[in-house]
Amino acid sequence: MTAPDAEAKPARIWITRAEPGASRTAARLRDMGFEPIITPLLAIENLTPPVPDLAPFTALAFTSINGVAAFAALTHERDRPVFAVGPVFAVGDATAQAARDAGFADVRSASGDLHALARLIASELSDGVVLVPQAESPAGDFDAALTAAGARNVSIQPLIVYRARRTPVAAPAEFDAVLIHSPRAAHILAEQDIARLSHALTACISAAAAAPLVALGLTPAVAETPDEASLLTILKAALGKRDAAV
Repeated sequence: MTAPDAEAKPARIWITRAEPGASRTAARLRDMGFEPIITPLLAIENLTPPVPDLAPFTALAFTSINGVAAFAALTHERDRPVFAVGPVFAVGDATAQAARDAGFADVRSASGDLHALARLIASELSDGVVLVPQAESPAGDFDAALTAAGARNVSIQPLIVYRARRTPVAAPAEFDAVLIHSPRAAHILAEQDIARLSHALTACISAAAAAPLVALGLTPAVAETPDEASLLTILKAALGKRDAAV
């Protein structure tokens, strides 16, 4: 009987998301006993648009942690009604926590995706205009999501506060799994040598993030809910049952 290899190396996980999120993911992976490889496909660039008068807005809505950070850097006011007593809606729990950490009050999490956020807003607002600090290229159509959720008298005003630009990097030489946090990253990955992905676990945070790879004939694993905790659960269940690393 062969003794177990006490020197077996931890599985190598390629993190494709942008910083600073990549480092947060890496820390969680180390705690799980994996070896993170930070090679982002995207980089976040904060923008400096003029912040409109906040008085006319019924609420704020954040669709990402990056949107929270970029908007919070544009204005340090936290005592105006829209911040102090008006609702601040967040797409998920991590984004909600980022908003609280930035000093925003009455933060309400949709604990889901853009459609869950639209449903939350529709359930709590009967009318009004919601200011949405977001990416230059948003991941989804918020107006359409609100309409589908039945928010007939609620509209949004986007405020472009950051952009995610493509990085001039190549895939790591070796990896056992790759994590995809966004449709944009998946599109970039799909343009690379996808044959190498057939020997690794590809885990996507949502069906939207998986779609560009599915269109190419791959079968990535998709998180049950669109959050990182669910995404990392895929690694626990599936890693170690894959082929050798590429």
